Amino acid sequence: MLSTEQAAADPLALAYQNRQSDVQVEGRGRVSRLLADDNKGSRHQRFLLALPSGQTLLIAHNIDLAPRIDGLKVGDTVAFYGEYEWNDKGGVVHWTHHDPRGRHPGGWLKHNGRLYQ
Repeated sequence: MLSTEQAAADPLALAYQNRQSDVQVEGRGRVSRLLADDNKGSRHQRFLLALPSGQTLLIAHNIDLAPRIDGLKVGDTVAFYGEYEWNDKGGVVHWTHHDPRGRHPGGWLKHNGRLYQ
């Protein structure tokens, strides 16, 4: 559990601690595990990030709407902006892409200086 001071300084940690979802978040972390793509419905590249706070976060990046991060490796740093959904494992960030309908804030991932949106 995070201290009150840590949570107050980190909106993502606060969202996790308060079990909030549908929260736009921005941050960065180190890739701790690469997961198989989710190919049910819209395809998503999936990987786990270890955040500086100690929280673990699943990134679910829609590769039908945005480019895949090719060459992603454990230990790489990835910055992100997207929508946070709470779960007891640390949460998920999705909407890391543009919205072709223009109804949702556009998200992104950044890896090795390249923006994926």
